[in-house]
Amino acid sequence: MGAVEKLKARQTALAVVGLGYVGLPLAVAFARHFEVIGFDLNEEKIACYQKGHDVTEEVGDAALREAKVKFTSDASELAQASFIVVAVPTPVHDDKTPDLGPVTAASHSVGRNLQKGSIVVYESTVYPGVTEDVCRPILEQESGLCCGHDFKIGYSPERINPGDKKHRLAQVTKIVSGSDEEALSEIAAVYQNVAPSIYRTSSIKAAEAAKLSENAQRDVNIAFMNELSRSFHRMGIDTEDVARAMDTKWNSLHFRPGLVGGHCIGVDPYYLIHQTERLGGHTPLTLAARQTNEGMSAFVTGNIVRELIRQKIDVAHARIVLFGMTFKENCPDTRNSRAVDIYHQLESYGISPLAVDTRAEAASFVREFGIKLRPLNEIQEADALVFLVAHQEFRELTMAELQKMARPCGEGRPVLVDVKHIFNRKEAGRAGFAYWGL
Repeated sequence: MGAVEKLKARQTALAVVGLGYVGLPLAVAFARHFEVIGFDLNEEKIACYQKGHDVTEEVGDAALREAKVKFTSDASELAQASFIVVAVPTPVHDDKTPDLGPVTAASHSVGRNLQKGSIVVYESTVYPGVTEDVCRPILEQESGLCCGHDFKIGYSPERINPGDKKHRLAQVTKIVSGSDEEALSEIAAVYQNVAPSIYRTSSIKAAEAAKLSENAQRDVNIAFMNELSRSFHRMGIDTEDVARAMDTKWNSLHFRPGLVGGHCIGVDPYYLIHQTERLGGHTPLTLAARQTNEGMSAFVTGNIVRELIRQKIDVAHARIVLFGMTFKENCPDTRNSRAVDIYHQLESYGISPLAVDTRAEAASFVREFGIKLRPLNEIQEADALVFLVAHQEFRELTMAELQKMARPCGEGRPVLVDVKHIFNRKEAGRAGFAYWGL
């Protein structure tokens, strides 16, 4: 009997290790078909899930309460599973080198509880070779079992886009790979229960490389638009006007300039850069894109200050409000947030900005960043309204509501910084704002 047959017969369980933006939707989806164990070391998160509260907002409280997932922070529960998916984060260190700590720690936990005949699939983003050369030896060492004979491994890159309601697990093609043909077939058969389309790669390394390439490609394209934006600002040209004109061509890619943060595009290219350099190669285009995008926070900060000076506002005492502290719109994820960078850069000027976010969890944000989030309805007397993230709540604001948040600046006008082009430049001008957009 194959892996999927055992799972469907409920003779064994499927376990998901790491219950964040990737793991939780996966666990809930698999629970519609199999017995599922959801494991995470974060006991506070597990407690929330057990109460039916989805802290990621990817699944929703109602769906979470209906899902028959056994949530636990006890690693010994993994011994009940014969198919284990590892979906822990893979960040970078301060020097931008890969931090494999979470994925190796997860491998130790899985290995200590690994049963003969099991399949372990990694979804964490890694550079080519990590699954086979780093994780497999840990599994073998901890379990005393031999990969290929006693258990099998595979890799299936995650394609979760936090906040995206259109491209979810049930709508995207799932890439799968395995340590041999039998593993590949078994892994594909299991994932076919939750994904509409399966793509089988020739090797685990190819699947690992595909994930890095997807995000590096987006990073390069956004970097190009950011480079154009910086050039056009020197020329006095509205970048959004140019981008809309570009979009009329049939093969336009429809990218826009922006602040690139988060756990994928702002991190994954460094894994590609690291492994290539480790093998004696170079990735000048990928590295240049990263450097360009990393520099956009300072570019936005500089223009906030410049616009205040142009309006003859006392910068040191200016009341600046930053709207949107998560890394992207309509999600609570604050990892690698460029908005936080801008907050601290403004502080370096001696400014004490205010921060507003309708999605981030306020208490967690204070614990992680030391920044207090202010309620949207309490903002008033602002010299500058700076919109960094396009949450739906921000998109719904009218010019009249923005005017109530700002204060007349005497000789100059209040500044409206609109990084994501939420508002109309001409309407903002008519409403009395000095407008600047990326």
